[in-house]
Amino acid sequence: MRRLLIPLVLFLLLILEGIALDILPAAFLKGDLVFVSHWVFIFLILVAMFYDRENTYFSVFYGLLFGLLTDVVYTGILGVYMFSYALGAYIVHGLTKILHTNFFVTIVLGTIGLILVEVFVNLVFSVTGIAELVWGDYLIDRLIPTIIVNILFLLVLYPFFVKRLVKWKEEQLSGSTKFNRM
Repeated sequence: MRRLLIPLVLFLLLILEGIALDILPAAFLKGDLVFVSHWVFIFLILVAMFYDRENTYFSVFYGLLFGLLTDVVYTGILGVYMFSYALGAYIVHGLTKILHTNFFVTIVLGTIGLILVEVFVNLVFSVTGIAELVWGDYLIDRLIPTIIVNILFLLVLYPFFVKRLVKWKEEQLSGSTKFNRM
């Protein structure tokens, strides 16, 4: 049952992403600013940093799976979020091997990962003709607001899930159970 906790949290976040804009006050939604919630990816960053070990890539696998679900549910092109979430989780996982995992590094790697995902998604959408934003307008109207909103969400998730993810890592990935100690 415990092995299903991370996929269940990711599935819940995938569903909540659809109503994320309804949660925001109407004053934020007026104007040219576009907020894109990447709650699944934010949690994948936490999984990459605090759940994965050096030789495990659960965050990349979940990035592929839930990126594909994001593509199916929210976009018309399959593979865009699947590839970008998996690549972003892989890069964050790799950088976690170099840097210590603490609050500041989580914010920095979260920002780097979000920028990579957003730029890649916009690049694909621009090439396919789905998005017609000029890069300057994209930076001001979509990228910066999206980064701010998702980092705020990371700040909310951090205290609730970091200790749990570390505990789940020790319980599920260590291979030791109460019965092995007897």
